Amino acid sequence: MELSAAQRRLAFAVVVFVLAGLGIYLLTSTGHPAASAGAKSGGRPPPQAAPAVSTPAASTSPALPSGSASAGPSVSGLSRPDIYQWLPFTRAGLTTAAAVAVKFGAAYGTYSYTQSAAAYVATMQNLITAQLGEQIAAAYSTPGVTALRKTRKQVSAGAATITSLRAFGPNSLTFVVAVTQQITATTGYAVTVTGGDTNWQVSDVELASAGNF
Repeated sequence: MELSAAQRRLAFAVVVFVLAGLGIYLLTSTGHPAASAGAKSGGRPPPQAAPAVSTPAASTSPALPSGSASAGPSVSGLSRPDIYQWLPFTRAGLTTAAAVAVKFGAAYGTYSYTQSAAAYVATMQNLITAQLGEQIAAAYSTPGVTALRKTRKQVSAGAATITSLRAFGPNSLTFVVAVTQQITATTGYAVTVTGGDTNWQVSDVELASAGNF
């Protein structure tokens, strides 16, 4: 069947349109394979591999030594400083000196009105120097003190404790010693009461030794 002129022009236009579309398709698919693949999958870009995630180690801190409570330095491992290496006496020397001071304090506070000065000092004989012994005996024998002690029949029981170390040197130690005394004394008083019948009041009191009898 012979085509008319109008039909031939329409067929030619269709052929040209199809060839042009085929050429465009071949060009785009060859130069951009990824885009072509994306077009085939519905226009979405192809999925990319997820970046590798490194798994951290269970623990990167150094292991603590056995028995340690913390990562800090072990205090228990440090030796205690010996302070006696800086002092002019030893631990044993300080203990002995303190014992002497306590024994002396107790003996110094213990006496009886029946004791002589010599007997009183004898209780401290191994604890004091000869010079101090003479000074204590002289103080104990003071007339006024002796008379009062005998008049009141004083008996004292002493005890001592060290409260501090005041000073020290190469050949001396000074302790502060608290001496506690429990004194039992008998004192005579002249007590005058005034009144009558069953109503009396004390009107005067003085030492018995002060009266003229």
